[in-house]
Amino acid sequence: MKLAVVGSGYVGLVTGTCFAEMGNDVICVDNDAAKIKMLLDGKIPIYEPGLDDMVQRNAAQGRLCFTTDIKSAVEKSQIIFIAVGTPPDEDGSADLQYVLAVAGDIATYMNEYKIVVDKSTVPVGTADKVRREMQTILDARGSKLAFDIVSNPEFLKEGAAIDDFMKPDRVVVGVEHDKVGDIMRELYAPFNMNSDRVIIMSVRSAEMTKYAANAMLATKISFMNEIALLCEKLGADVAEVRHGIGSDSRIGYKFIYPGVGYGGSCFPKDVKALIHMARQTGLDPKVMAAVEDRNEEQKHLLIQKVKAHFGENLSGKTFAVWGLAFKPQTDDMREAPAIVIIKGLIEAGAKVTAYDPVAMDEAKHRFGELDGFSYSTNQYDALKAADALILITEWHQFRHPDFTKIKAALNTPVIFDGRNQYDPENLRQQGFSYYGIGRL
Repeated sequence: MKLAVVGSGYVGLVTGTCFAEMGNDVICVDNDAAKIKMLLDGKIPIYEPGLDDMVQRNAAQGRLCFTTDIKSAVEKSQIIFIAVGTPPDEDGSADLQYVLAVAGDIATYMNEYKIVVDKSTVPVGTADKVRREMQTILDARGSKLAFDIVSNPEFLKEGAAIDDFMKPDRVVVGVEHDKVGDIMRELYAPFNMNSDRVIIMSVRSAEMTKYAANAMLATKISFMNEIALLCEKLGADVAEVRHGIGSDSRIGYKFIYPGVGYGGSCFPKDVKALIHMARQTGLDPKVMAAVEDRNEEQKHLLIQKVKAHFGENLSGKTFAVWGLAFKPQTDDMREAPAIVIIKGLIEAGAKVTAYDPVAMDEAKHRFGELDGFSYSTNQYDALKAADALILITEWHQFRHPDFTKIKAALNTPVIFDGRNQYDPENLRQQGFSYYGIGRL
């Protein structure tokens, strides 16, 4: 099929590349000329394992191209995906200005029947707004061209996005009539060979499904973080509790690992947007509000533990931080707990030296010139003259480090483990003071 994907960020680039991998002709469009130039030069503006090779291969074989010319892309494509950002407004609602701007461009340049697919995460009812925006422009053109709107939310995990797209758990497709559903089912057929994973539903149900899924996962995380805090109060070990409840097939082990809170581009934004949508209808979203509140408090937990050990005034103290990205296998620092923790330590008078395998450049962009904050070229150099190690992101290389080397480098053998990666008893036997999340 002839496809256009408008927006060449994380979702758009993965979507376009994976469709090209299955033999479709894909045009990726973006109004950021620097980003398009980078892609044309074979460089990838985001970190996602395996994506660079797939982009370069499909571009070289002529199935994937990049442009700032949306007019040409619209004219040449049967199906046009909208994959632009929907950043949160101050009230938590999703900002739809970029989605509606693309819808307007499509209506302005379309030359025949088109299927317009909302791939961006958008509030329930957005498809109706896209339809109205397009119809208004077509009416102004005096055009009788027809189009259909589809909701096809993405369910990509950063760090595993290619596998998620190529081997999906499900493909949710919201349509207005069966004909469009059949076309979308045909488009996704190559990803659907072993079993039928395409779920056809109404447009509004598809829009809601994306938010409900992310909110459910966020709820599991916040719930487990609260259980971890209760374990600390009652003398239980959350690692043992997690094993006890995770063995129940109705609960499972995924997303019940306590830590320093969730971050990234999806969970925080989508929970806030769902809260806003609920309140707009007059519903008080008690559960979702509690999920968000617990998560925000959780990001400050390690700061509290540090102060409990070293005192409220951290002047003269230096801390080594391992991990800056909101999770492993990505350089994404949007809503990352590391931002809150590092700024909190510096506000208390401390200095911080950080290392992350991938997110250092992104951190420099996020923090700028922050007094008291510096970067190290490797994980062990960050420990030199530090008073404690703080683990924030559970990258593989941090999971089984050389504790003898760590102890020798630190001024005092103290570890704050924000992801419960280490064995508390083992570290205490080696002479460390160990602080985890809900651990004995």
